[in-house]
Amino acid sequence: MLLGMEQTLGFLAAAVLVTLSPGPDNLMVLSLGMAKGRRHGIAFGLGCALGCLSHTLLAALGISALLAASPLAFAALKIAGGAYLIWLGWQAWRSQGSLLNAAQQHNPRESAGKLFVKGLLANAINPKVVLFFLAFLPQFVISQHGQLAWQTAQLGLLFTLQAAVVFGLLGYFAGHAGRWLNTSPQRSTLLDRIAGTLFVLLGLKLILAP
Repeated sequence: MLLGMEQTLGFLAAAVLVTLSPGPDNLMVLSLGMAKGRRHGIAFGLGCALGCLSHTLLAALGISALLAASPLAFAALKIAGGAYLIWLGWQAWRSQGSLLNAAQQHNPRESAGKLFVKGLLANAINPKVVLFFLAFLPQFVISQHGQLAWQTAQLGLLFTLQAAVVFGLLGYFAGHAGRWLNTSPQRSTLLDRIAGTLFVLLGLKLILAP
């Protein structure tokens, strides 16, 4: 069965508010959009959004509950996710003005496709998102309707779609605002340094948070 209209609208309203609230994904999309341009910001944002599909599958199958119940597995995933964010930050620090370099040297390492994959991985291995889906989606599942896993899957797909729209818009407008900042190597490098620092801080926060 499909979700009811009231159930869908209530969930979408809450999901949009959650997605717009300040958080790691928003900050990363905004910083990359400003540092690398709107195309790259949109690509990273879409990657983050589609990363939610893995959490949807886990939540629907009940694997997230098992992961949350295992402190060792959760700690390992936290370390892996934090290390990946720190690695992204280090790459941004080494970039030397990646947007201008990409435009002038056609550097394939700075392609929008690669940033899409980075966003996908950054979201998919974030254990906080695993627990968020585990706690958030069931609140909108109506047990009387049955097919709990199917309802959860539909809610996860809705969350992914609205996140794609929100992150895409954030990447677009951040990139638009950052275009004039990328007219010199010094400005481009500065923006990459800011983005890299943000990634490192988020990675450390993920690893050190209880």
